[in-house]
Amino acid sequence: MNTVQLTELERFINEPVKVCIHGKEGEEQAPWVEKQVNSLTLCPDKTHLRIYFDSHYFFAVPLTSTVEQDETQWTAYDRAAGLFYAIKSEEK
Repeated sequence: MNTVQLTELERFINEPVKVCIHGKEGEEQAPWVEKQVNSLTLCPDKTHLRIYFDSHYFFAVPLTSTVEQDETQWTAYDRAAGLFYAIKSEEK
């Protein structure tokens, strides 16, 4: 499995997507939220990738997270926190 790479997420910039942060399968899961990825940057200490949805709101994914992806979805798993960060293309 790969770790987080900024270039893998560039395909989602300025595109309608759904995002979700959740725990393990079987745990209560937050609903998918419709967003648009505005930009991608590394945090100042270069340990996380910030995925911005506007100029203020973002979520930060640890660069050490393991990534699985296909044509429509990207998911990173942060083992230390036990969280999945998922982004999927809007269905057209």
